[in-house]
Amino acid sequence: MEKATFAAGCFWGVEEIFPNIKGVVKTTVGYTGGHTDNPTYHDVCSGTTGHAEAVQVEFDPLVVTYERLLEIFWDCHDPTTLNRQGPDFGTQYRSAVYYHNPEQEIIAKSSMENLEKEKRFNRTIVTEINPAVTFYPAEEYHQQYLKKQSAPSCHTRFDNKD
Repeated sequence: MEKATFAAGCFWGVEEIFPNIKGVVKTTVGYTGGHTDNPTYHDVCSGTTGHAEAVQVEFDPLVVTYERLLEIFWDCHDPTTLNRQGPDFGTQYRSAVYYHNPEQEIIAKSSMENLEKEKRFNRTIVTEINPAVTFYPAEEYHQQYLKKQSAPSCHTRFDNKD
């Protein structure tokens, strides 16, 4: 198994997308990319910890590729808005890819460069591509939140074709 970590706005909506992909075995919402140990949701929402709301995806690379997970990441949010997704704003809602090894770094950077060359988006992509650092799982009530609440997704761009 391998891990991929993505930040694309509200982690509830992002988490809802990935379990539907064949080869994804587990998702966990949490916080990463900041400077505070063991942050809480309240801490992260204060904007003082530097963390992003993120989803860590555990996947079988023999079933689904990292490239495919990146395609889903790019499709599920607007990577051209700085620290904002829909009505949510703040650094915790930034767009970011946290790579777990040199191969993921190369693939993520190449993927973003190709999207820019294709002019797929009307504005410049502002997604950060950084090494994975400590990932702090969010409180239990955030895990699979939309599923538990039978609530609609807050990420509407993705069309699950898998």
